[in-house]
Amino acid sequence: MEKRFIPVSAPMLIGNEKKYVNDCIDSTWISSNGKYIDEFEDAFAKFCGAKHSVSCCNGTVALHLALRGLGVGPGDEVLVPTLTFVATANAVTYCGARPVFLDSDSGTWNLDPSLIEKKITPRTKGIIVVHLYGNPVDMNAIGEIAKRHGIFVLEDAAEAHGAEYSGKKAGTIGQVGIFSFYGNKIVTCGEGGMVITDDPKLAAHIRQMKGQGMDVNHRYWFPIVGYNYRMTNIAAAIGLAQLEKISWHLQRRQEIAAHYKEACRKIPGVILQKETPNSKHSQWIFSIVLSDELPFKRDDVMQKLYQNGIETRPIFYPMHILPPYLDPNVSLPVAERIASRGFSLPTWGGLTKDDLDFVCSKLAQCLKTGGK
Repeated sequence: MEKRFIPVSAPMLIGNEKKYVNDCIDSTWISSNGKYIDEFEDAFAKFCGAKHSVSCCNGTVALHLALRGLGVGPGDEVLVPTLTFVATANAVTYCGARPVFLDSDSGTWNLDPSLIEKKITPRTKGIIVVHLYGNPVDMNAIGEIAKRHGIFVLEDAAEAHGAEYSGKKAGTIGQVGIFSFYGNKIVTCGEGGMVITDDPKLAAHIRQMKGQGMDVNHRYWFPIVGYNYRMTNIAAAIGLAQLEKISWHLQRRQEIAAHYKEACRKIPGVILQKETPNSKHSQWIFSIVLSDELPFKRDDVMQKLYQNGIETRPIFYPMHILPPYLDPNVSLPVAERIASRGFSLPTWGGLTKDDLDFVCSKLAQCLKTGGK
């Protein structure tokens, strides 16, 4: 009998993806022009409740475009949570600016707002908040600090499709928000990104930059240096089909998270991410942290789960310990502990109740035996 294997993530292409892609092929509109780009941008803006939505080729360049649009350049500093995917800091570096890292809140795992003002200097241009794993950041606290100091707030909502804070969709609360549509995201294009904002001038500038800087009213006239960051019509076609099923995708994530929560509360030594008050978690990927009281390594548990056919993923390394950003004088202990003891469980729409029961039973068994 073939050994069972449950991947940590897999795309669910259950709608009009093939129909729309075939339409692109039949029409020959397969590059960065075509009806699906406009339709996807319009539909995503409506879903988020934003006035403007600009598509691009991935979430990292969405960050870069947003930062450039906000005027970030050499000599600037941008505050960034250390516990996130490296793209958040890389995009700051692309601008010639310096990412300044903040430690995490021990409960929500998001950046700790109480640490922000200690890091603000005359060079601070703004702050990037990351809704980690789909858990919204405390945007009221951060917004008040940003307003007091005259700095921008950029929302990295790459993992937070459909998440909400105080009744507003993630990505619409700061000056600008970005999303990723990588293959493991709730809505996927394979690769893709989106920038959303209510500022028409900012949206127009970002749109110009993504297309090599060409004047939208004067073909082949380039008044600024831009980038080739456009999304293809095929990618947008997949994204539009995914977005048409967004309610299903989000509901499945909630059901899977509820199953894991119930099971994990019965397993000694498992710490769950606390949801931010007055918010709705998108449950992009369900992650846990092992208590320090458990006398074995996180990696031993992950290895044992893999041997049982269950793929997992470690929580992101804090960026301040990665070689490009390493600073031996910086210690951010909360993020370091979460990262060293945390990992993600399989989370995607195609998981069955039997799959989830299997994962939970094997996790409980591993934690009883010390990952052996």
